[in-house]
Amino acid sequence: MNEDLKVNLSGLPRDYLDAGASENVSAAVSSQVPVVEPEPELVVNPWDIVLCTSGTLISCENAIVVLIIFHNPSLRAPMFLLIGSLALADLLAGIGLIINFVFAYLLQSEATKLVTIGLIVASFSASVCSLLAITVDRYLSLYYALTYHSERTVTFTYVMLIMLWGTSICLGLLPVMGWNCLRDESTCSVVRPLTKNNAAILSVSFLFMFALMLQLYIQICKIVMRHAHQIALQHHFLATSHYVTTRKGVSTLAIILGTFAACWMPFTLYSLIADYTYPSIYTYATLLPATYNSIINPVIYAFRNQEIQKALCLICCGCVPSSLSQRARSPSDV
Repeated sequence: MNEDLKVNLSGLPRDYLDAGASENVSAAVSSQVPVVEPEPELVVNPWDIVLCTSGTLISCENAIVVLIIFHNPSLRAPMFLLIGSLALADLLAGIGLIINFVFAYLLQSEATKLVTIGLIVASFSASVCSLLAITVDRYLSLYYALTYHSERTVTFTYVMLIMLWGTSICLGLLPVMGWNCLRDESTCSVVRPLTKNNAAILSVSFLFMFALMLQLYIQICKIVMRHAHQIALQHHFLATSHYVTTRKGVSTLAIILGTFAACWMPFTLYSLIADYTYPSIYTYATLLPATYNSIINPVIYAFRNQEIQKALCLICCGCVPSSLSQRARSPSDV
């Protein structure tokens, strides 16, 4: 009797009170149990996978060249020092692309972004500068053929290496030292966190170096044609033989310069006219061919070289093919 009186003081039916009590208990239990939200799926950009794959191929290919030059004391001439510098720069570029992929999806932070972009900028800058240094060395070896093999040339080569690596490291440190767009997105270029001004400086520098390389290769072509003509006269070669040799040398130079321009020119021009508001697919589409240049460089500058071919054959099979040991250098080998 007393219990019924106490419950009915609320003026509500007993069924309603029982239902409300059960709801309160359920709410209390649910409030104590933490809600487990499903983790968002990691979506990987296919373009990033392609860049990482390209970086892996670059690293493996150029590591072979670096090891060959490092473990062969005979490969210490200025030409091999510059080829080694190019391979080292491309090796670091490949490692930078791999690290960029890992940090982008596993360790995202402003510090990792700045370090990664700094490494990529420095390594690719050193790669392009090494290509220019190789062009200068080839020009000097032909124009000053009598005095090229001297201590003066070695000293000049070391000076070029110090200058090109010092400049490249400074360019790579700019984003790390504060010249970036992490605080002001409106100043971003097509490659975040590089600023628009930073990308413009890099692009203009590339165009300047390309123009210088073009001028040097034109002069090299003239020297090659003159040397081939002189050799043809001294050995009483036919005009056809002289024409074939000269055409081969000019074709080689055209392939070298054309490959360099085809790889880097799209991204260079795009960086000048575009900014962060443009679709990222255009950035990937122009940046990817630029990475291919680091894949092609060992084929053009290292694996075509007779001495490096010999060293590679010694490492792989312990012998040197007779075709390599008897092959003489011709004017077309530039």
